[in-house]
Amino acid sequence: MNLTDEQWALIEPHIPNKRRADGKGRPPRPPRHVLDGIFWILRTGARWQDLPDRYPPYQTCHRHFQKWADNGVFSTIMEVLAVDLHQRGGLDLSECFIDGTFVPAKKGASVLGKPSVAKGPRSWPLQTALAYLSPFTWQALHRTKSPLLRTLWRIDSWRKSLQD
Repeated sequence: MNLTDEQWALIEPHIPNKRRADGKGRPPRPPRHVLDGIFWILRTGARWQDLPDRYPPYQTCHRHFQKWADNGVFSTIMEVLAVDLHQRGGLDLSECFIDGTFVPAKKGASVLGKPSVAKGPRSWPLQTALAYLSPFTWQALHRTKSPLLRTLWRIDSWRKSLQD
């Protein structure tokens, strides 16, 4: 599905038409075909390399897309198309929303369920702190006469003084 003549008439004034003044270099590709190729990529989600042969080379489409996105031309094109769609009654902005949910699921799972506690996300600093605060760790450090025991002892006595 390519741009219609009506859509192209709205977009064409916003696309910069840069040609070399001396006339040297390769002849430029028609911007309408380049834009059709860009929209094909955006619509299908395919890789640039998979752009069909009926469009200009993917390198050309990608280069124009990057250039137009950096210059704000692509944003203008999208706004013009959105306004046109809204005026034609094809876009109702009162019913739009952004969905930011993410639901992890196992491959082939038919029912969504709460992940088990064992597989839930954990904070490694919290787990490390719990390991150092465990009385079993203190006993092991005491048996090995580790200098870390003195540090933990000071932290524990400081923590107890704050609680009092």
